[in-house]
Amino acid sequence: MTLGSRIAWDDTVLPFQLDRSDIRGRIARLDGVLDRVLEQHDYPPAIEALVAEMALLTALIGQTIKLRWKLSLQVRGDGPARLIATDYYGPTADGRPAQIRAYASYDKGRPLEGRPFDLIGKGYFAILIDQGKGTTPYQGITPIAGGSLAHCAETYFAQSEQLPTRFVLGFGHSTDANHSGWRGGGVMLQSMPKASPFVAAQTEAEEQQLLKADDLLDGEEGENWERANMLLGTVEDLELVGPRVQPTELLVRLFHEEGPRVFDAQPVEFGCTCSPDRVRQSLSIYSAKDIAYMTTDEGTVTADCQFCGAHYVFDPKTLGFEAEEAPGDDA
Repeated sequence: MTLGSRIAWDDTVLPFQLDRSDIRGRIARLDGVLDRVLEQHDYPPAIEALVAEMALLTALIGQTIKLRWKLSLQVRGDGPARLIATDYYGPTADGRPAQIRAYASYDKGRPLEGRPFDLIGKGYFAILIDQGKGTTPYQGITPIAGGSLAHCAETYFAQSEQLPTRFVLGFGHSTDANHSGWRGGGVMLQSMPKASPFVAAQTEAEEQQLLKADDLLDGEEGENWERANMLLGTVEDLELVGPRVQPTELLVRLFHEEGPRVFDAQPVEFGCTCSPDRVRQSLSIYSAKDIAYMTTDEGTVTADCQFCGAHYVFDPKTLGFEAEEAPGDDA
């Protein structure tokens, strides 16, 4: 395999369908995106791992939605890893890349030992879909569950959407001679069945319990789901992250008997929507007194983007709903 053919699949999401099983799926490969996300911050290794896992989930989930604007994933917990937030911006036109950004907030005064997932503690996993102006954002929330962020996402889809879903992810620092940096890959499977009798017959007490994929399927659908998941369970980390095994080759290795069919791959890149105008808009709700409180000893108001690290400096007279002057070019 040539270097060019390997790189062609970096930072892409490949949709596919298993015709025999009536299951859809996605394969994601993130390379430069993970590097750009993580190079913005000096995260400890455990936090880097959580951000990398969340970015992969975001790429896989975002590509399944007919998105006009933004999908956001968020995890909040009471442990040292307090917040992990990601955004996926749908492509603005056919052939254009989707964009991903991510960041984490953690308690630097607490030890970051043990499994990265355990650093989250108790909290929630949330998905927000915002289709832009004139629409009402959708938000779904489920408790932190299982032993990984991937398991949290599976629980969300089972509980909130009644969609059996499976994620298998791999990520880490590449040791390939042609690339030094982060690589990540993952596979998402999703069955699209009608609601099972279990769901239809839920009592109020049962609604308090978290659903699993197995609770939503029976009969032939259940057998198809179990078979596809057994096959996916044989995948190895090096097959997931690449770059030597192409996504199309991986599909044949795993699901050749399930009739895999692929669709156009979606390119993905790092992207951030921050700008001076957006910062000004976010500060427009504050009075002149509030703006004065934010002003530094140097007589400016500063703001940093948590996603991309951009640093903005403003004249306080141009900020807030009582602004005295129009923005200048030097802001």
